[in-house]
Amino acid sequence: MIASSPYDDRLGRIPVRACDAQVLGSTTRYWDYGEPSAATSIVLVHGFRGDHHGLEPVVAHLDGFRLISPDLPGFGESEPLRDAHHDIDGYARWLRAFVAELGLRGRVVILGHSFGSIVVSAALARQAQPDDVLTPDDVVLVNPIAAPALKGPRGILTRLAVFYYWLASVLPEKLGFALLRNGAIVRVMSVTMAKTDDKALRRWIHDQHDRYFSAFSDRRVVLEAFRASVSNDVSEFAPNVPERTLLIAADKDDITPVAAQERLVKLFPDARLHVIADVGHLIHYEVPAEAAGQITAFLAQPTADGAP
Repeated sequence: MIASSPYDDRLGRIPVRACDAQVLGSTTRYWDYGEPSAATSIVLVHGFRGDHHGLEPVVAHLDGFRLISPDLPGFGESEPLRDAHHDIDGYARWLRAFVAELGLRGRVVILGHSFGSIVVSAALARQAQPDDVLTPDDVVLVNPIAAPALKGPRGILTRLAVFYYWLASVLPEKLGFALLRNGAIVRVMSVTMAKTDDKALRRWIHDQHDRYFSAFSDRRVVLEAFRASVSNDVSEFAPNVPERTLLIAADKDDITPVAAQERLVKLFPDARLHVIADVGHLIHYEVPAEAAGQITAFLAQPTADGAP
């Protein structure tokens, strides 16, 4: 039985188009929400092992914007990269090339959630070539990975995850792939991260993870992406991200504590931090309206040069 979404009514009122882009030798599938003529376009980058569905609750609460939400290469309906590895360098190259392929006009905002926060910050900081530059007007990082995952509040769970992915890598292909998609393990992860006491909302969150958390193309892709997720964090790139940045963190995040977020915000040249109470690493599922409200307010604030 599929749990009903508490956000379907709002999302159903937003026009959406499924599109394809050719990026780094493969097809990236993305969803284009809202009016193409909107003054501000927001490109959303989802987290590890998810796909664009995870950020739809936030999309549902962002009124008046054009919202472009791709599936990361190798996840959801996007093909694996052919011209790059699925590591931070590869995903950073992909994001820069993807945004360039879109040819967006007007104000451009890049948003990354969780693993997507590392991809976004790396894409902005690593700009070695003059023709390979991503320069949005503003940046938003939701549940940013502010410090090494192994040092988080539940570092032991991360170490167990490392063992889990290592075991999946050394088993024969079919067995390793089956372990990675094991429903019981996915449910343990979902139960651990969900903090809400709302039973209906918890059922829906678990259903979302059941349906989309194993939507990856093959074992190689998810193993490469996992290594990238635990080997990098936003703090490595923050000093070289000049764009105005909003960090939206959670006080019960099992991956990154608030203290690490407070250290992280000081590394950016121009950043501010908002911490949401009584929620963990699933801001996008549990409190998307509050996250969207913070994003809308942030984008409405004038920049240093006085522009809105």
